Amino acid sequence: MNNKRIKKHFLVLLLLSQTTVAQHYKPRSITGLLGAFGAEVELVKQTLKKPKTVVVDGVTFTTGRIGKRKVVVAETGIGKVNAAMTTALLLDHFRPERVLFTGIAGGTNPDLQPGDIVIAGRTAHHDYGSITDKNTPTRQTRNVITKQFNPVYFPADSSLMRLAEKVVTSLTLEGIPLASGGVSDRPVKVMTGTVVTGDVFVASSVKVSSLRAEFGADATEMEGAAIAQVCYQVKVPHLIIRSLSDRADAEAHIAYDKFYPTAARNSAKLVIAIVQAL
Repeated sequence: MNNKRIKKHFLVLLLLSQTTVAQHYKPRSITGLLGAFGAEVELVKQTLKKPKTVVVDGVTFTTGRIGKRKVVVAETGIGKVNAAMTTALLLDHFRPERVLFTGIAGGTNPDLQPGDIVIAGRTAHHDYGSITDKNTPTRQTRNVITKQFNPVYFPADSSLMRLAEKVVTSLTLEGIPLASGGVSDRPVKVMTGTVVTGDVFVASSVKVSSLRAEFGADATEMEGAAIAQVCYQVKVPHLIIRSLSDRADAEAHIAYDKFYPTAARNSAKLVIAIVQAL
């Protein structure tokens, strides 16, 4: 093969590689907003201008605007598989520039209480891994696209994280309702921390201690890391926002019923403010 043919062959390969790269994810000017429960999603949908329903493979999405920003909103359903499925459909059909998640969680940081917010600087699967005879767990998922291991912790988009930290300082968030009918005078605490995900509702102080020790977890829930992994693998910026409904201890079910509405409103309020500030 002479030099001209080699050069021509190289150029063809280069163009093919560039075409392949160009066929990768192409974002559109729209922001994806997800939540696990209908009530969480409804809080966001209530703010939409000119809402329109779009059903994709049985999953309902609602498009509209928050301020000047185009958004698409969907309920993922509970658990990692539902969250990953809805996220994949969202990315494939709507091609959002970014994905934000609003929802509740169980608190694993002893300094936090129901109503407080954790901006997930990073998320991890706490129930994923393999145990060997030497008892050395492998916690890393594998990227289906690159075939390489993913990081244990999926980092949030730094720009979205900083924006959340900025806008929350000017928000009025709801305090914790008391048994007397009043509201706690303790200000709502907001922190950037670690959120861990597993297909289990944690209601055990022993498990809370384990998650805190093994992952440095500030909150635990059932969808965040699945959404983060899908976004990470397709290189779509994401941010998970969680407001605490309980402490993930033996009283979690009781606290959940009591504090869920407050937690859901606080999380949704922050996500909406982020979109407005984009």
